[in-house]
Amino acid sequence: MPILGLLIVGIAAGFIATRLMRIEADAVTTIAIGVFGALAGGLVLRFLAMITGWAAGFVGAVLGAMFLIWLWRTYGPKRF
Repeated sequence: MPILGLLIVGIAAGFIATRLMRIEADAVTTIAIGVFGALAGGLVLRFLAMITGWAAGFVGAVLGAMFLIWLWRTYGPKRF
């Protein structure tokens, strides 16, 4: 059940993060960004802020996904 919750939150967070950062990505990339962002951001935010609950996880997931998008834009493959 926690894996299913992570996927659902990750999908939503990836969608929101890609829209906030104004990037065009396919569905698989959006989901991957969201899930990995949910892992990174959710765990870090919960650890640092000592906040529990799904709201903190969702906020952390969006922030984590936005951070991954920033890393991808900054250090990822360059398009010419």
